[in-house]
Amino acid sequence: MSDERVLIIPCSGVGKAFGTVGREAMYTVVEDLRPGVTDTVCLSLLTLGDEAAQDRVRQQPTITIDGCPKLCARVNVEAAGGHPAASFRVVDTYRRHRELRSQAIAMPDAAGQHLAQVLAEEVVAEVDRLRGEEV
Repeated sequence: MSDERVLIIPCSGVGKAFGTVGREAMYTVVEDLRPGVTDTVCLSLLTLGDEAAQDRVRQQPTITIDGCPKLCARVNVEAAGGHPAASFRVVDTYRRHRELRSQAIAMPDAAGQHLAQVLAEEVVAEVDRLRGEEV
């Protein structure tokens, strides 16, 4: 794969615990686990038809993270002409780790932070696979 960054696009999910977990997972990947090889695009820019944001999701490998069944991140990437290389749903990670039930909405509690970390590690494995850097 080239040196272009893998885009990680979470749903907005404002006011929803799983949306908050998805955003936290994205920040963990982009800022801590894979800085310099990942980036993000604001979902609202895609929904508003921002040409630069749309060009990025059409040209760069993209991973979506959705917090609810509406799949807003994936749907909006596809509507912009992008094809997600991978899509994650917070609920799927939660189902594998039911002990990490987050009660918080605006800011993740300890369980939500842990769930976000677990999800971030799953996303990182996909980033590494896309970049041909599997370990």
